[in-house]
Parts: sequence; C-alpha cells; structure tokens
Amino acid sequence: MEGLLESYEQVVGKNIVDEIRLLADRLAGKVIQNVNSTAVGGGVAEILARMVPLMQELGLTAYWDVIRGGEDFFHVTKTFHNALHGKEVPVHDGMFDVFNANTQMNLSTFRINGDILVIHDPQPAGLIDAKEKGQKWIWRCHIDVSNPHPGVWGFLKPIVEKYDASIFSASMFVRQLQIRQFLITPSIDPLSDKNRDLPKKEVDKIIEGYGIELDRPIITQVSRFDRLKDPLGVIEAYKIAKRSTDCQLVLAGGGAADDPESAEVLSEIKDRAAGDKDIHILENMESSPVEVNALQRGSTIVMQKSIREGFGLTVTEALWKKRPVIAGAAGGIMLQVKHNITGMLVHSIEGAAFAIRYLLNNPDFAARLGQNGYEHVKNNFLLTRHLQEYLLLFLAVQGDREGLIYL
Repeated sequence: MEGLLESYEQVVGKNIVDEIRLLADRLAGKVIQNVNSTAVGGGVAEILARMVPLMQELGLTAYWDVIRGGEDFFHVTKTFHNALHGKEVPVHDGMFDVFNANTQMNLSTFRINGDILVIHDPQPAGLIDAKEKGQKWIWRCHIDVSNPHPGVWGFLKPIVEKYDASIFSASMFVRQLQIRQFLITPSIDPLSDKNRDLPKKEVDKIIEGYGIELDRPIITQVSRFDRLKDPLGVIEAYKIAKRSTDCQLVLAGGGAADDPESAEVLSEIKDRAAGDKDIHILENMESSPVEVNALQRGSTIVMQKSIREGFGLTVTEALWKKRPVIAGAAGGIMLQVKHNITGMLVHSIEGAAFAIRYLLNNPDFAARLGQNGYEHVKNNFLLTRHLQEYLLLFLAVQGDREGLIYL
C-alpha cells in the first residue's frame, strides 16, 4: 500500500492529506498497537485492515493483533455483546468466570509492545492488566451501550476505568466513567475493493452471476447473519411490499470468528425464505468485497433494518454508492440516515414495507436521497477523517503540549 495516502487527494483534497502527515510527524517513534477479537468479519476488522497500513505508510510503527479464544469464550462474549446492546439475555456468574479465564490465558501469552494501545470492544478489554508505566491505553467501544444490561456493564465498567481514555461512536452511547471519553465515528475506505468505483458492465455481470434479474427492482441487505440486524424482519417487509410492487430480495452476509450464532441465524433465514425464488441468500460474503460492492451498486434499494446498531458500515457503503437506504432507527445509523434527507428511517416491519413501496414508486425521490447520502458520507465518514482523529487522540492522551497544531 506504499504511496496510497496520496491517492486520497483525489477524494478529500491535498490539504487533508498534508494535515494527516503533520500529525503523524508529531508521533514519530511511537508504537501503536491495535487489538481486537477477529481478523475477518465485521466492521472493526475492515477498518483496521485499511487503517493500520496507512499508519505504517506515515512512518509509525503500527500493529494489529488478535486475541485467542475458545468456543466457550466467544459464546460468552456474544451474549455480552447482545446484553450490552440492551437485549434481554440470560447472564450468570459462570460467564464472567469464562471471560476472566480467557483473559488470563491471553495475558500469559500475548505480546504487548505498544506505546499507545487501542483495545477494541469488550473481548480483549481485560488485557489492561498488563499495562506498564509510560504506556497509554485506550478502550474503543464500537457497540451501542446506551441501555446496557446492568450486570454485564457492572462487570465491564471497572475494567474500562483502568484505561487512560475511551472512544465511543456517538454521544448517546457515552457512559458515566472516571476516565476521559472521546467521540470518533467509524468510517469506510473509498479506495478499497468494497467501495471503489466499478464499471456498470462488471456490476451487471456479477449480479447476473448470482441469478438475480437486472430488469426487476432489487432490494438488498448486506450484513452479518445476526438477529440484531433483523434479517427475518427484512424478509417479512419484502413479502408485504411484494403484494403490490414487484421486487427481488438479496440477503448477503456471513459470520465472524467471534460470532457463534451466525450459523443458527442463517438456518432461520433459509427456513423463512423457503419457496420464494425471488429471495437470494448469499453466504460467506465477508471474503468477497468486489461482489458486495457490485451488489450494493446494482441494487434499487439497500436496507439495514437493524434493531440495535453501533454504527452500521454497510449503511455508509450504500450511501457512498448513492443508493437510497432504508434503515432501522437504531444507534449509529441515525448519525448517517437523516429521515427523508439521506435515507428513510423505519421502526417496524410495516414501516419498512411502506418505505420499499414508496421508493420503488418514486424513483426521483430515491435518487435525491442517494445523492444526499453520498455527500454526507464524503463530508463525515471517510477513512482519512477517521485516521486524522485517531492521530489527534494519540497526541491528546500523551499530554503533548509542546506548541499548537493548526489544521
């Protein structure tokens, strides 16, 4: 990826790239270590896969490491994930024991060599016990903890308060903590295979390869097979809309190494879709970025009917491609979709069905939403802005007060 940073000038302008280089120069010699729980699947892995090489290109010593965990651990952390999102789930003391045991296992083997460590989400949070003098540790929360399960948050909070700072994606997620808190929204990389421009001929070829008809409206949701993404609700909304408006539905998704529920959810999706030849279920799409790109670009409408959502990068991706988006009014989605301006927010299956019918019958309005959404992403949710804010945060936690930085 050498020389990639200059490529962003065509998207965001030379001044932004120069500012990023200025900030990186102030961090010369620092080692930045990111840690999460999976190398493939989900938005965190996607962001780190693009951001860490950019940090390296800037001359920083930047790493990305992944903790180890067994099946029991990831079942527990998936339960914690759902509980922190506010979902009613059974939680018992044995789960905390599993979490603590896995943390101790990682502490005994994990190599921690950063000057600044960014620990992503709850799974690796316990690594803070390895903190050494002079290091700065930051806990990065990517999920919606606005209404967390009291027991799980009560367990996690004292761990988080050992950190020097925390990052949340939205002000509505911020919790009362005895450490500094920062707001940084996630981002997409406009130059990645998943988001770069594709010729229409290539888009059409990929879509037809999945047996999807190009001459009929295509409704697509791209997401992990996860109940919080409400794929079953998407199917029901499509079925209601189809009673009066012809369309096809694509559910493109996959799982992640730290998400043991995905296979069970996929089975439920297949059962609900059985017998409808216009429902296309595409699996293992986490390793097919160009295909996802084409599906989003070729869709008439992109949906993300999440019930809970930390941010929803698939929304950002669709907006960037000027697609009209219908999304659940949940969490970080509401930072992106401004109702009837950059997309349509819905609160129910019936509301989603209405929105599908409305957009299919009002293509000019749909196109206007798509254009507005593209501008919103360009101004707020691209990787260069994300990187710039991370570098500013690293300077802030170091307490560097030698001179002012003018941007």
